[in-house]
Formats: sequence, structure tokens, C-alpha cells
Amino acid sequence: MKLIFIRHGDPDYENDSLTDTGAKEAELLVPRVEKLEAKEFYVSPLGRAQATAAPSLKKLGKEAVTLDWLREFDTKVVRPDKEKEHPGMAWDWLPADWMNNKDFYDRDRWLDHPVFTEKNLREKYDHVVKSFDEFLADHGYERTGQYFNVTHPNNDTIVFFTHFGCETLLLSYLMNISPMILWHGLCALPSSVTTVVSEERRKGIAHFRCIGYGDVSHLYAGGAEPSFSARFCECYDNENERHD
Repeated sequence: MKLIFIRHGDPDYENDSLTDTGAKEAELLVPRVEKLEAKEFYVSPLGRAQATAAPSLKKLGKEAVTLDWLREFDTKVVRPDKEKEHPGMAWDWLPADWMNNKDFYDRDRWLDHPVFTEKNLREKYDHVVKSFDEFLADHGYERTGQYFNVTHPNNDTIVFFTHFGCETLLLSYLMNISPMILWHGLCALPSSVTTVVSEERRKGIAHFRCIGYGDVSHLYAGGAEPSFSARFCECYDNENERHD
């Protein structure tokens, strides 16, 4: 089975929609999505994901099922660099504030940080991964410990239109690692495509592997440059690039 995670296009967060650039990115996605020959489509309930999916679904004459757990993992916490009145995303920390904490590298203990327990992040995380497990089980891959028992092997392609924080959390869960590592070590640019495939090297036992992360080749094919959204300044003195 193939799982395709598509991040929404360049966002207008204030209006939960797409910028003009994002709308163009969504259009450039269409030929890419057409070639996937996907069996099923799923989408976050948030407007920017819905708007990204719309052109591809219209061209294919398909409908997507809206799943609430595909929404952005947008709990805000009072990180060390933030004031209580201005919390930041749980998945966006300054390097020196998280990399010196060994627990953040642990698959289980990362959620025990006081900043996270104060916001009951574990309950929200458990809801997302439990929903994901139920979805995979319904599609023939039932989690047992760290791997999956295959109850219905298939070559289906499933497409999810979602968000950076959510898709990276799901990837970390498939890989059995702390999401803090992938949240801060990977960057899925707007409208990028990530491909994960099941591998059943022993009959009835499967693992999922990522064979392509954050691909934006559809943008280059359409003569467009990837937008900078989701990245931060390459050099601190680059005043025209995002710092916070």
C-alpha cells in the first residue's frame, strides 16, 4: 500500500485559505495527482487543505473524505523563548531549547516535558495516532507493537491532503521515533508530496518506509519556484527571510 501525504499550498493562515501563490501550486499539483491512480482521497477539515485538494479532485471527478485527525497539530505551548501571552506551536522550538533535552529524542518520554503536560498534549497525540492505527487496520495493516500484521495485503494508493505538523507526526509514528526529531529535522514545503510504502518482506508482517519526502518537482515542471513558507532564515542576517 502507498500512502501519499500532500501538504497544503502556500497558506493564508489568517483566513485559513491559500495565497495566490498557493492557489497556483494547487493547480500545478493536478497532473501529479492524476498520475498517482489513487483509490481513495482524504483531506483535513481546514480550509487551506480543502482548497489545495479541490483542483485535483475536480479534474479527477472524485470526492475526498474529510478526517478531523488530519487537521494541523496546532496546540500552542509556552516554549522557553515565548511569553505566556504569546505561545508557540508545540512542534516549532528553537534548536538550543530542545536539542539539549535527551527526553525529546525518546519515542515515549518526549511528551513528559512540563510544557507539554500542561497542555495535555499526550491526549491529543494519542487521539491522532489511534485514529491513524484504526485507519490502517481498516485498510489491511494492523499495528502489533512496532510493526504491522497484514490482514489484507494490497497495492492501493491512498492520498492525504494535510499539514506539515500532522504529516510529520504520522511519519514519526510509522518510524517509531519521537516526532520532535522529524518536526525539526525535516521541512515539507507548501504543496510538497511525500510517499510512504509498505514492505512485506515476510508474509504477513509489514513495515512502512518513506521513499520520497517533500517532493516539489511538480512546481519546477510548471515553471514555479517553491515558496519559502515553512522555512526559516538561512542566515540570521537575511532580513527578508522569516526568523520567527
